[in-house]
Amino acid sequence: MEEAKGVVKHVLLAKFKEGTAQDQIDQLIKDYANLVNLIEPMKSFQWGKDVSIENRHQGFTHIFESTFESTGGVAEYVAHPAHVEYANLFLANLEKVLVIDYKPTTVRV
Repeated sequence: MEEAKGVVKHVLLAKFKEGTAQDQIDQLIKDYANLVNLIEPMKSFQWGKDVSIENRHQGFTHIFESTFESTGGVAEYVAHPAHVEYANLFLANLEKVLVIDYKPTTVRV
């Protein structure tokens, strides 16, 4: 197994508040995706909705994943004014949130 050299994944699981309009959710996601254009340490962004048949999502409906070159890049992202402004708006629309940062380990067979 090989731990990635510096690469950090920032994963956010979210459940939007009941009554949040779909067009508002869509705009929040567009704005989240746009952070990759505003914050240099953020190298990529992906998102999706839960499609699991196992029903173990614990109420979380959406996942957002960002890639950074280092934990320092994540710290820069978290403190960046564009992220701070966006996070305040985004979090106000969430009922539940879980954030995990990790360094991916590749398993070679």
